[in-house]
Amino acid sequence: MSVVLVVAAHPDDEILGAGGTLAKHVARGDEVHALVMSEGASSRYEQGAEQTLRDSARRSAEKIGFASIRLLDMPDQRLDAVPLIEVTQTLEPFVFDLQPETVYTHTPVDVNTDHGIVSRATWTACRPYSTPWLKRILAFETPSSTEWAWPLPDSGFQPNWYVDVSETLERKLEAMDQYETELRDYPHPRSLRALEERARFWGSHIGVEAAEPFVVLRARD
Repeated sequence: MSVVLVVAAHPDDEILGAGGTLAKHVARGDEVHALVMSEGASSRYEQGAEQTLRDSARRSAEKIGFASIRLLDMPDQRLDAVPLIEVTQTLEPFVFDLQPETVYTHTPVDVNTDHGIVSRATWTACRPYSTPWLKRILAFETPSSTEWAWPLPDSGFQPNWYVDVSETLERKLEAMDQYETELRDYPHPRSLRALEERARFWGSHIGVEAAEPFVVLRARD
């Protein structure tokens, strides 16, 4: 058994980017924890929506089988107003306490500023001399966000690691279905149908039924 941590900016990012992979970790006996930096509601919804998202996140976590999910209250869509060192120091205690062997987080290449900041803060919190137990950091895409990054050279998501989620794709979709306020109608990238099609698309890259793509940020034996 190994300890796995996913660090996400908002509720549902953890499922959109790595839900099938995290379910696969759980299926093989790994201890999976989720850390969500922002409640994800303050700039997009009416007052009171935070509790709805928190409830959705907990139901979703149960579908995947997370050992824990922590929902912090950093400012949604305003993390760029917080010094990066503060974001890093907020998540560091969780990294040091859990001592994960594997960490998943956002790619720094993303139209959503919060995603990029969380990626950089996670990278900083997981610096090698501070986390000798850590073996790998992988960055995931966030459908409806990562693909809308600046269309400039070297600014796109270019995966170099794929996880076969053929056996856990349905679990991912069930978990995402708990986020009723975040789902959209097809062909929006955050529709269940589009998420399934996306997994099939990535699976075709490696000759399997469904896959999730990642960028290996750092890895060692």
